[in-house]
Amino acid sequence: MTDQLSKANTFMALHERQEPMLIPNPWDAGSAKLLASLGFEALATTSAGACFTQGTTTADADLILENCRAICEATDLPVTIDSENCFADDPAEAAKMIPLSYEAGAVGGSIEDATGDRDNPVYEFSLAVDRVQAAVEAARALPVPFVLTARADGLLFGGGDIDDIIRRLQAFEEVGADVLYPPRVQTIEEMKIVMDAVSKPVNIVMGLADPTITLPQLAEIGVRRISIGAGLSRVALNAFMRAAQEMKDGRFGFINDMISFGDVKRGFGEGGGRKRFGE
Repeated sequence: MTDQLSKANTFMALHERQEPMLIPNPWDAGSAKLLASLGFEALATTSAGACFTQGTTTADADLILENCRAICEATDLPVTIDSENCFADDPAEAAKMIPLSYEAGAVGGSIEDATGDRDNPVYEFSLAVDRVQAAVEAARALPVPFVLTARADGLLFGGGDIDDIIRRLQAFEEVGADVLYPPRVQTIEEMKIVMDAVSKPVNIVMGLADPTITLPQLAEIGVRRISIGAGLSRVALNAFMRAAQEMKDGRFGFINDMISFGDVKRGFGEGGGRKRFGE
C-alpha cells in the first residue's frame, strides 16, 4: 500500500497543475475500489453518502471518520474527507477534527461555515474565519502535507448571496486555506465570478450545478477540482428504488441492468478465480 506521505504529496501536486482534477465521491470501500479501477487520481468522501449506508441523513464524527478509514484502506489513492462543519462551533474544538481525519488516513479535509441551525444557517463572518484559521493551523501541525478545504455554504443553505460567498472565500484564502469551495454556484457565469475573485484552487461540486456544463468549460475558467458530492450515491439509490418498485409490481426487466460479477471482480482487483454463487 502507498504510504500516507506519498499520498499527501501526490494530492498536493494534483492541485498545482492546470488540468482540472476529477475527484469522485465514493460512499464505502466497494465504491472506492470501483472508482479507482476506472483510473481516477483521488477520492473524496461524502458525509451524506456515508449516512445513507447507515439508514440516516444525520452525520456524526465517528460515522464520518470510520467511513473515511474504510475508504482510505480500500485503495492507494489520496482521499480527502468531507467532515461537514467539523462537529463543533468553537474554532479550537472544530480543529480537532483535522488530526482525527489524518489518523483515519485522509490527506485532505474540509471545514464548512454551515451551522446546522435553520434559523442561522452560517456562522457569523469573524467566527467563520477564525474556525478556518484554526483548522489551517491544525493541518500545518501534521507530519505530512494536508490539503485544507474551506467551504462557504451560504448559497447552499440560504445564508448569503454571491457577494458574501466571495467575501468569505477571500478571507479563508487569506488565513491559509489551500482550496476554496462554494457549493451551489450553479452556472458557468457564477463560477467565473468566483474564479476571478480568488487565487487559490477552487472546488466545484457538479452535483449541485447545471449538468450541461462540460469539463472543457470548467477548465477554461480555471477550475482546479471537480467533485460530485453525494451524486453518485444518490444515482445508485435511485436505481435501487426503481428496481425494487419494479419487483414489487411483479416485473423483473431491471435485471438486464445488473453489473456482471466479472466486472465487479475486476473492479475490486480480484481478477479471476472460483465463480461465486449466482454468477
